[in-house]
This record gives sequence, C-alpha cells and structure tokens, in this order.
Amino acid sequence: MVRGALTAGAPALGAEETLARWRRRKRIRDAFASLLTHLVLVTLGFILMIPFFWMVSSSLKPLDEVFLFPPQWLPSVPRFANYPAAINDYFPFWLYAFNTVQVTLAVLVGRVFTASLTAYGFARLHFRGRGPLFILMLSTMMVPEHVTMIPTYILFKHLQWLNTYVPLILPAYVGGGAFSIFLMRQFIMTIPQELDDAARIDGCSWLGVYWRIVMPLCLPALAALAIFAFMGTWNDFIHPLIYLNTPEKFTLAIGLRMYHLRGTEITPWNHLMAASIMVLIPPLVLFFFAQRFFIQGVVVSGLKG
Repeated sequence: MVRGALTAGAPALGAEETLARWRRRKRIRDAFASLLTHLVLVTLGFILMIPFFWMVSSSLKPLDEVFLFPPQWLPSVPRFANYPAAINDYFPFWLYAFNTVQVTLAVLVGRVFTASLTAYGFARLHFRGRGPLFILMLSTMMVPEHVTMIPTYILFKHLQWLNTYVPLILPAYVGGGAFSIFLMRQFIMTIPQELDDAARIDGCSWLGVYWRIVMPLCLPALAALAIFAFMGTWNDFIHPLIYLNTPEKFTLAIGLRMYHLRGTEITPWNHLMAASIMVLIPPLVLFFFAQRFFIQGVVVSGLKG
C-alpha cells in the first residue's frame, strides 16, 4: 500500500516541480526583458540629452571654447556671467518675455475654452450632420498649414490687423484647432452619459452641464491641452515673424534670431545658448509639474472613439 501511495504521488510531485521550474524560468525571462528594456531606454535617453547637455555646457564657456576640436565637453572655468550678459546686452529680453507671456496666456485661455465647448457639442449634443461635420473638421488636420498661410495673411491684411497680436490670438478663439477639439471630444466621450441625464432632470441647462459636470471631470485633458497650447505658442517663431513688424512687439522666439555682436554679424554662441536656456525654463517647469495630468489626459482620451 505504501509503494502504491508513493507511485500515485509521484506524478503530482513531478507536475509541481515542472510548474515551479517553469515559473522560475519565466521570472528570469521577465527580469531579463525588463533589464534590456531599461538599458535601451536609458541609452536612448542619454543620446537625446546630449544636445541639451551641449547647450548647457556651451552657455558656460567663453566664445573661443565653443567650437574647439576635439570638443571640450566641460568648460575650463564656468562663466555664469554669460547669463546676465545674454539677457541684457543684445535685445530687451524682459520686454520680449512680457510680450510672449501676453500672447501665450491669451491663446491658452481661448484654446482651452473654445476647444472644450466645441468638443462638448460633438460629444453630447445630437444634431443633423454631426458625424459628417466632425469628419470634415478632422480632415482639416491633413491640410498643411503652409497651404493656408498666404490666404490667411491676405485676410488679416485686409482687416488691417497686421503688426498686432490679433492674428496670433484670434485663431485660438474660433475652436482652438482640430486636434484640440478631437482630444477633448475623445475624453468627454469617456464620461458616463448618466451624469448629464441626472443634471438635466434636476433642471440644469446644457451649458450648465458643460460647466458644472463635464469640465470638472475633464481636468486631465484640459491640463494636456493647456500644455500643448503653452508650448506651441511659447516656441512659435513663424507666426510672429510674419505678422509682427515693430521690434517693440517681438516675442522671445524672434529675439533669439537677432543675436549678434554690436556692429558685426558674428553670433556669440555662448550667450545665445544661455538665452535659449532662459527661454526654455518656463515650458520645462510647466511640463515637470503637470506631466502627470498630461500623460493621463493623452492616454485616457484615446480609450473611446
């Protein structure tokens, strides 16, 4: 009887040993795959950080060390005086920063409000032609902006809005762009319709539902949209270059283009790198503190079509 019991239990012990061996191998494979993934990501991250590191290093060098060959990765003596010289000696940095902040905040408010309101209409209101109209709106994303640049310029010229901030700000208040509407619409579609119905039963209007119910639940998508609007406007070069003519109205992106030593065409690259870092700080800080909302908004907005 003992021999029979041992014989009957042998297959069970063999199966358990095989399962334990399989689990051990799986853990080893998973650990190796995770290690390989992290190595690849760290390597790519390091490669992508090389231009930024070079910019920081160059901003602390004297001009004659910037283009040494072989390259000198670290300055022999860090020159922090490059930073005050970069923002005081070449163009009115603080005036251009003020102009840039004005335009950026105006565009941010307009894009967030109008894009969310338009997206709410596409997501919640039922009207004839909603589907074709939404597809037509999305199709505008396939039209390169350079195709419409000249007609838009002619339109603003006839309206006598050249050399003002209106051409830079007004487009944000007429829908905010197809991508912004699409991003918000996808997120609003994930919000349960029952919340709207309950608010409507209690006597809330459609605008009340939008403002009291939908918008508080869309904070991640709104944060993502705000980051897109801020970075796109803060770094915009082509539109201020086209529409602005007076130096007192220039933005920082155009100001960086004006870098040269007084009376010459020589570019002080060390000071230009220092000024570029100063311009980079606001969007970098914004993304650092809002990246959680940014990632959450982009991920969740793609869950439902």
